[in-house]
Amino acid sequence: MSMFSIFGVSGSAVSAQSQRLNVVASNLANADAVAGPDGQTYKARHIVFQTVPMDGAGNAGVKVQNITESQTPGRREFNPSHPSADGEGYVTHSNVNPVEEMVNMISASRSYQNNVEVMNTAKSLLLKTLQMGQ
Repeated sequence: MSMFSIFGVSGSAVSAQSQRLNVVASNLANADAVAGPDGQTYKARHIVFQTVPMDGAGNAGVKVQNITESQTPGRREFNPSHPSADGEGYVTHSNVNPVEEMVNMISASRSYQNNVEVMNTAKSLLLKTLQMGQ
């Protein structure tokens, strides 16, 4: 593995964590949603990562394999006066857990920052190596 492969690995991780942050932001924005554009309640989405093994050229990394929807039922609240209430008077909210999403956001943000730091360190080491040759 060459020193330049580090940029590919960390770059793919930064891209994957960026997508994860976008999904978390979408989940948080819809945490209190009652119905989506299709009339159904919003379902929390989660990222599934896949490792990309090293090939002959020394390329490796991580990518987003899939974005899945959570199948846990949404929170039901008794509110017969709400326009979205069902026949029994219950309103079904999204199944997003804001606390879980905040933890997920912090984790994704830290992973993003760590991979940027890896790239900065590799850059610094490459520059010092070049300076040694002068």
